[in-house]
Amino acid sequence: MDGDRVDADRLPADLVALIDALGPGENLVVTRDGEPIASISGLSDAAHAEPVELPSAIPEDVKVVATAMKLSSSARASLSTRLGPDYIVLDMNAAPKSADVLLTPPVSPQLIGGLRSLFPKARVVVTELEDEEFGISYQGPVRRLLDAGADSYLPPSTIPRLAERLTHVVAQLDQLEGSASTPQVVDAPRDRGVIEGG
Repeated sequence: MDGDRVDADRLPADLVALIDALGPGENLVVTRDGEPIASISGLSDAAHAEPVELPSAIPEDVKVVATAMKLSSSARASLSTRLGPDYIVLDMNAAPKSADVLLTPPVSPQLIGGLRSLFPKARVVVTELEDEEFGISYQGPVRRLLDAGADSYLPPSTIPRLAERLTHVVAQLDQLEGSASTPQVVDAPRDRGVIEGG
């Protein structure tokens, strides 16, 4: 730390992601026991972040996905296109408070609470995102464990569901043995409110 400055490399990655998402003049309030103790303000820096384009109008039947990670406009457009015409993907600084989904990298429980207060109606979905084409890397603990050599990850579950998933994953891994296998992540159950992958 140098006077009133601190290098972003010394801060937790989840906090840096939220700071990166701040727009000019926007604030991230840091609290302790529900009481504000500090405020971090976003600065206008054209070389650091793309301008956020505010949508003119969003049809009522379109679901708004707000992103709490720094994504280029082309990355957001690509995600929006792949989700289909029923969705629009916006930077959280451009999204209305009534957004339907908030997409966030793995962050602390406190920051999840802060994000939820900004978008009270949104389903908060945590994702680890890595895409070389768009220069995106938001890794979390699961990706780091898989990269370290773990073969699979099973989300929290009951014993019966664990047994069901475990036999399925072991069978898949056995089939991949001898080939260039990739680590497996099994989707969480739909009844836990997690959006399942394909």
